[in-house]
Amino acid sequence: MIAPEIQQKILSLKAEVDELQEQVIKEREQYQLSTQSELGGISAVPYFSINDQFYLNHEDASYLLTIEVQTAVDNVLIQSDVPVDLLDSERNSAVVSYSACDPENGNFLLATYRCQANTTRLEVKIRSIEGQHGTLQAYITPRLQPKCCQVRQYHIKPLSLHRRSHSFDINKPLNVLTLKGAFSVGEMHAWIVFCLPEVPDKTIGDTASFYFVSTFLDTVLSCSYKKGEAVFKSDNISTISILKDFLTKEATKRKIRLEISCDIDDSSIPHTLNLIHPKLEEQLLLAKKVQLIEALKDLQLHENDTSALTPEYQDILDNAEHLQREFKRQPCHLERLYGMITDLYIDVYKFQGVNVKSKVPALLQILDNYDLSTLIDFFQTKP
Repeated sequence: MIAPEIQQKILSLKAEVDELQEQVIKEREQYQLSTQSELGGISAVPYFSINDQFYLNHEDASYLLTIEVQTAVDNVLIQSDVPVDLLDSERNSAVVSYSACDPENGNFLLATYRCQANTTRLEVKIRSIEGQHGTLQAYITPRLQPKCCQVRQYHIKPLSLHRRSHSFDINKPLNVLTLKGAFSVGEMHAWIVFCLPEVPDKTIGDTASFYFVSTFLDTVLSCSYKKGEAVFKSDNISTISILKDFLTKEATKRKIRLEISCDIDDSSIPHTLNLIHPKLEEQLLLAKKVQLIEALKDLQLHENDTSALTPEYQDILDNAEHLQREFKRQPCHLERLYGMITDLYIDVYKFQGVNVKSKVPALLQILDNYDLSTLIDFFQTKP
């Protein structure tokens, strides 16, 4: 039995809450009328704080964008002015839809994540393409009235899939790029900060050295520089080519004349192709298995007994959902590996002053009937 004084207090509190609710409704109606009035009104955009992070995941060579808002999120629109791949994230329950883009006008991605009710945190996995740099933007719209939006920007660097390392393997076949010119240590360091992740904003001393490892291929990169001279070493010719192109452009912007020399180690070509090989072979096999799933399911539907199937085909049927899920998680993975090999082929001969773009269709034909030794022979045959 509730005491009379407690009952009285409960009734008093309930009346107070009802009164506050009525006041809120009246204020909301008054606000709506003032914003819709022909005479005009004052609209205040509600403030909401955002806790966001954009960092490289070393395990799978992807960037994880996390957005956390104090209130429920309605939707998040992701836009990029450089090509990137959106990967499937298991911790993301939002529904994603893609809009048509116009790459010629610098719009390569436009995707909207529509969040479920009471969602305050969103995770988006992104894989960039090295050699292309630009800006990724997130337009965050919460469930607030009046409707408002905040924009966050994230820089995608030319060598975005590299991570800092404390060691450097000098036993690998290394290609060396040397730059000499009237640049200071600070200028070169600023260029390196723009080009590579996980580099401190400032450097101390007259010289600087940094080591990096590719999270995608495990190739290495060494950057050493002082006033007027910079030396870069990598077992991946494409890494050297990206650095050369980027640093040359930056120096040209500042009207700094560079003396450039490159020492290419031919043995680095099969070395890099061997690093790509297991990833490419795995993706080709996965794509082949996924293509067979529908045909095998049709056979299973019309034939009650599938015991005549080979163990390989039976395994594909048994693991169909897992295979499709893995393929969906990285929809452009095979295409990106093809692109990486194509870029490597173009870069190899670019250092020799030869344009081999006309040979790319022949290269793609070899990739469609992939064999590592045939691919290496193609690279080593002069066009």
